[in-house]
Amino acid sequence: MENPGEMAFTHEAVVTVLATIPGYVELFQQTYGAVTMDAVQDALALFEETLVTPDSRFDRWLYGDDAAITPLELEGYRLFKEKGCATCHNGIAVGGSMYQKMGLKKPYRDTGLGRFNVTKNEADMFVFKVPVLRNIELTYPYFHDGSVWDLKEAVLLMADIQLGIPVSGEEADKIVAFLKTLTGRQPEVLIPALPPSAPNTPRPDRAL
Repeated sequence: MENPGEMAFTHEAVVTVLATIPGYVELFQQTYGAVTMDAVQDALALFEETLVTPDSRFDRWLYGDDAAITPLELEGYRLFKEKGCATCHNGIAVGGSMYQKMGLKKPYRDTGLGRFNVTKNEADMFVFKVPVLRNIELTYPYFHDGSVWDLKEAVLLMADIQLGIPVSGEEADKIVAFLKTLTGRQPEVLIPALPPSAPNTPRPDRAL
């Protein structure tokens, strides 16, 4: 919240704003006793826990349910590892644990400079965070620029510019079949109506 590139909001300002909204004051008093930054952080953390999507078919297969994925999907998993996708897309989230250059073998069509925009380090030119592949069939469009909407197209493009190896259309279909097994049980969260602001609630400075 304090990041100037995100919300540019101090902790004190968060508490001040919430304290001017009667609905939030009542809810925080019921749950935490008062509006404090510790309470705000706890509430946010508890909400984020509801966004976890466990129990994908791939998870069930890893835990020993051989019938959870099909032979076609299993072949896709084998290709996913054999072709080198798992070099970057690994771990419990199947990605998200490293940064990598976009266009290792061939230049990517986009001119986004990636982490260089933040670090100003030449070594970070065109470097982006490796995306998580869980729920990938639901999280299109793909890549940092949102330029690809089809998962098979994304697989073929990655094989070309990142791995520099041939992947046939049939192989891509199998890899996509595997990737769809990473779709987890979606959270069943009812988003409540947010308490309305009061006349004395600070308004954002739109001039900034």
